[in-house]
Amino acid sequence: MAVKDFSKFSIYRWRYITGYVLVGLLLAGLLVFAGFFVPGGLTADERQAVVISESLDITNPNSLAVAHLPYYLMQALSLEVFGVSEFTIKLPSLILGLLSAVGIILLLRRWFRPNIAVMASLIAIATGQFLFIAQYGTPQILYVFWPIALLLLGTQITRGKRFRLLWKILFAGAVAASLYSPLSIYMILAIILTVSLHPHLRNAVRRLSKVKVALGIGVATLISAPLIWMFITNPGLGLQLLGIPTIWPDWVANVRLLAEQYLLFWAPSTGAVMTPVFGLGSFLLILLGIYRMIQTRETTRSYLVICWLIALLPIIIINPEFISILFVPAVLLLAAGLTSLIYYWYRLFPRNPYARIAGLLPLIVLVAALIGSGLDRYIYGYYYSPTVATTFSKDLDLLPSDTSQLVVSEGEAPFYSAVARYENTYTVSTEPTEATFTATQAARKAGFDTDADITRIVTNAYSQNSARFFVYQTPTE
Repeated sequence: MAVKDFSKFSIYRWRYITGYVLVGLLLAGLLVFAGFFVPGGLTADERQAVVISESLDITNPNSLAVAHLPYYLMQALSLEVFGVSEFTIKLPSLILGLLSAVGIILLLRRWFRPNIAVMASLIAIATGQFLFIAQYGTPQILYVFWPIALLLLGTQITRGKRFRLLWKILFAGAVAASLYSPLSIYMILAIILTVSLHPHLRNAVRRLSKVKVALGIGVATLISAPLIWMFITNPGLGLQLLGIPTIWPDWVANVRLLAEQYLLFWAPSTGAVMTPVFGLGSFLLILLGIYRMIQTRETTRSYLVICWLIALLPIIIINPEFISILFVPAVLLLAAGLTSLIYYWYRLFPRNPYARIAGLLPLIVLVAALIGSGLDRYIYGYYYSPTVATTFSKDLDLLPSDTSQLVVSEGEAPFYSAVARYENTYTVSTEPTEATFTATQAARKAGFDTDADITRIVTNAYSQNSARFFVYQTPTE
């Protein structure tokens, strides 16, 4: 009986296009779902991000001495152009999340076989950690975006055949812009160390045009020049960008926290970071990927990932809150683990197409299970968990549109003052001065003097502290 040539089947020829279409549809659906529905509302960190974005002033260089400056500039632009809402606050993260997801797909496509790229991309974008930071209106998404941008642009420089000058300029600009974010320096150091140690990259760098390299250095210097001023005006910013805490950490407690974030599979929890970050199946693939990276340590990608992890691990132990910075190397290790899994199976049946296809069926089931479990953990963890729901406030959307004066507590004043600056439809104060005004629940608890009566109460769907705004009006004589 002749062996059938499966490459002639349409489903086989279109397999990668079909896979990437599925990745694109899943990505678009998940970002819309995360941006509008889950978890919904704003956290205290997101409200603080609005305050920082509103405080930026190009004419006042001292106001620009903040970490993650590019993100806050994007957020300020979003709020200035589209006004203030939950969506516009999260819009920079959604855009960067989309670019990061596309970058993950392209990077995996360059580093691994197409089938590995499709499966690893599906698992990565369905991970709860990625979905959360992709809709989180804070700069956390930059811990994913910058590594992907640097790796992808660096790969284009060494492997690309067209637009090589453009890739060099973009890479230099990305290096300089990433320095505004904490811990990015360690990614850059890992790249420099890899180029210095790996003979292939050393030869590739030697062949680069000196004029084009000088042009790239000039672009990087221009973009990073304001950073020097920031260090002068705010020396503590340098320590923050390096990830060096001002208080000596508790090493044992930090190691225990990291272990809980990655290994506590039997007791998952939800907070700013859903733990464990990866499910058990994905974590086992990551372990297999580490083994493969060690086996293939002579390759460029293994050099880079190993150097990167060595540089990051001490800093992560000191600062466990930067756990998102490990997402990209974890995805690369997961892809390496999938490569090993398929490679070992194909080695068992090098010439039997039926056995090769039969072996892929359990792998497809595994990938589907990892995607499904990731989405399940994200939805149920951030939408239905009562311990998490109360940390996301929907007050901004509940604020009555006819408010002319908003009375707030001292703690709420910075956020609502920033919102009022963009909206320009009401004033904010801690004491009422008008006959008709709206007060927040916190302001009412803090107490203020008024003879006005409550005419309306705005509530949310929570069972606790559901009264959010109180509309007052002074009776006319």
